[in-house]
Amino acid sequence: MDNNIFDTEKQPSAPSLTLDPFGSAAAAETAPEPEIKQEPEPVKLDESSLSPEEQKIVNDFAAKIDITNSNVVMQYGASAQQKIANFSDTALENVRTKDFGEMGDMMANLVVELKGITEEDEDKGFLGFFKKQNKRIATMKAKYDKAEVSVNNIVSALENHQITLLKDISMLDKMYQVNLDYFKELTMYIIAGKKKLAQERETTLVQLQEKAKTTNLPEDAQAANDFNEMCTRFEKKLYDLELTRMISVQMAPQIRMIQNNNTIMSEKIQSTIVNTIPLWKSQMIIALGLSHSQQAMEAQRAVTNYTNELLKKNAEALHQGTVEIARESERGVVDIETLTHTNQQLIATLDEVQQIQAEGREKRRAAEAELGRIEGELRTKLLNIKK
Repeated sequence: MDNNIFDTEKQPSAPSLTLDPFGSAAAAETAPEPEIKQEPEPVKLDESSLSPEEQKIVNDFAAKIDITNSNVVMQYGASAQQKIANFSDTALENVRTKDFGEMGDMMANLVVELKGITEEDEDKGFLGFFKKQNKRIATMKAKYDKAEVSVNNIVSALENHQITLLKDISMLDKMYQVNLDYFKELTMYIIAGKKKLAQERETTLVQLQEKAKTTNLPEDAQAANDFNEMCTRFEKKLYDLELTRMISVQMAPQIRMIQNNNTIMSEKIQSTIVNTIPLWKSQMIIALGLSHSQQAMEAQRAVTNYTNELLKKNAEALHQGTVEIARESERGVVDIETLTHTNQQLIATLDEVQQIQAEGREKRRAAEAELGRIEGELRTKLLNIKK
């Protein structure tokens, strides 16, 4: 068998060496010739691909093939085809079982938890700041504890996936070897069948056709035609086996691709476990330490700000109180303004009293004169009554 069928890697071409010092310049100036695409040589199925022991098995098996037996033709190579079909189902199921959706959900939830660690409520007021510090630290530690649990769960899940992948890699090695065995078996079926078919067409079919020409009997012509149809049906059966063989050929690189993907994922998981996860944990520790330092700095800043604010308010109050006290201490018992106002009011009072007294004297003099008149008028009236 030609093992190059399963070789999916193209060998690199050898470097071109030259002694012409102007070779590179000439190549740059000359337009490149169009590349002639060579058609790959078709693979020929013959006994040359088989070992001597396998050739003997094929020859012995070919001698036993009876293409006139419809049941033999129908079942020819069916067991190998069924093995390939079952093998394909197994490989497909192996691909379907690789589900990393749960891992993706766990990673997404962890990212949300890590983002939530740094989210903090705003504190208002000096007393509110110190009242909430203990609560904030406890909340942050609780978030880190939850995130650590999630990280450990991810590590456990990754390790389980890695174990599964390593088992699958080993299983795929066995599947690859089994596929090679199926491929070899189909190849031998096809070579034996083609050998038998060529032999029958060169001998039996030719004999029947010659007999039909010689006898010119319809039954001999029908016999030759029937045998030719049997050869054609067997040829179609061999073609079906060749299609199945091609499936086996394609299965080999597919198995290696799956195996390579599993290997890459296993290595990625290993890198995540030994590199990424410890980095997460160390960064979580650093972030927690920075948070403590930040909180201590904020507490110190709050104390300093409050102290400065308190000193400013006390200084303002002291300034205002001292100025007012000094101003009061420099005042007399009675303000000069008050004495001036009092003196003005007293003079005005005296002036008004003097005026009132003068008016009173004038009124009394007028009253005395009026009284004298009234008395005289009354005396005259009384005198007139006695007469």
